[in-house]
Amino acid sequence: MTQVIAAVVALALLAFLGAHATLLAFLFSRAPRYRGLVALAVPPLAPYWAWRGDLRARVYVWLGSLAVYAAGVAILAR
Repeated sequence: MTQVIAAVVALALLAFLGAHATLLAFLFSRAPRYRGLVALAVPPLAPYWAWRGDLRARVYVWLGSLAVYAAGVAILAR
């Protein structure tokens, strides 16, 4: 069971990193471009600015994968 949870945590982390990379690409492609650099340093700004830029589906993936990752890490830490 622990191996299954660890696999889910790993997949959630990959989904989170992929979603964050697509949000950063979106931020770098639109003006003002400094938002992409700022979102690298302060990751929660990426979904905020992407939400305002009507990229809501990827923001949901970002939030959902982060929630699954956090829950999985909490379960594995017990």
